[in-house]
Amino acid sequence: MAELKLIDPYNRHLNYLRISITDRCNLKCIYCVPRDLIPRLSHDDILTYEEILRLVRIGIKLGISKIRVTGGEPLVRKGVYSFLSDLSRLDGLADISLTTNGVSLKANLRRIKTAGIKRINISLDTLNRTKFERITGFNLFDQVWQGIEMAMEMGFHPIKLNIVALNGINDDELADMARLSFDYPLHIRFIEYMPIGESQIGNGPLLLAPEIKKRISVLGSLIPVTNTIDDGPAQRYHFEGAAGEIGFIHALSHHFCDRCNRLRLTARGRLRPCLLSDHHEDVKEVMRTGGTDEELMEVFFKAVRHKPSDHNLAIQNPSRVCGQMSSIGG
Repeated sequence: MAELKLIDPYNRHLNYLRISITDRCNLKCIYCVPRDLIPRLSHDDILTYEEILRLVRIGIKLGISKIRVTGGEPLVRKGVYSFLSDLSRLDGLADISLTTNGVSLKANLRRIKTAGIKRINISLDTLNRTKFERITGFNLFDQVWQGIEMAMEMGFHPIKLNIVALNGINDDELADMARLSFDYPLHIRFIEYMPIGESQIGNGPLLLAPEIKKRISVLGSLIPVTNTIDDGPAQRYHFEGAAGEIGFIHALSHHFCDRCNRLRLTARGRLRPCLLSDHHEDVKEVMRTGGTDEELMEVFFKAVRHKPSDHNLAIQNPSRVCGQMSSIGG
């Protein structure tokens, strides 16, 4: 199997699989949830844990070495901690991490750590309790922040805070959020808003990384941090004397498609070669109609053959990806 690698038409080696295990969430973030709620997937619609593990084993044979578990909110799915433990025991994976909104962290961090997870990404778009409720629909800021503090105390590292930069909503807090990196060993990551699915965000001007850098420059000079081979797309920096880091994900202003190494497995069993494209391959259908491992490998290869050279979302007039972020997996 050594010669079987996921290399796309542009010679990018895909070794990273992001797995959405559910489209359900315990928040209703305005940039993720549409005004008119879409029907949730039924239990039979989503992949079972056994099916996911089978696909991961196949992916490992094809060179997948890095996994991120996402949702929706992954921690709302029953049995998730046993699944994370089973995932961590698979030979061939160098890195397994988790993306969460943080609501369930405080009550479950020990179970997450026992399952073998060391790295966590937490979505946190504001430090203001009132604004948190406006963005997410729930007054749960304190619960999320307590979970972050507990994760630091328990030695999870790195802990990345993902902040979607939203004009007119949290743009007045950018410096305050960046300032967290002085006192805490957190990786503060500013993410340009991407037009995916239907949401409650309008079509106003986007807040892009160059402007974010300008606004947080009041805190001092950003010192570049050299990316490692296993790093994601974030451009990394730190302030002098800071305990943590600052990162920018330029999905629109300076896209990183030329070095993208990702595939996405959605909760309903579709392999997506690009987050910002609606093209997908239905791996669940092949699996549930008796497909062999070799036939499932071919679905992986087919998805990789359709990975585009780059996305074509324009900054000034971005089109929207039809799929919902909650089921694609962030």
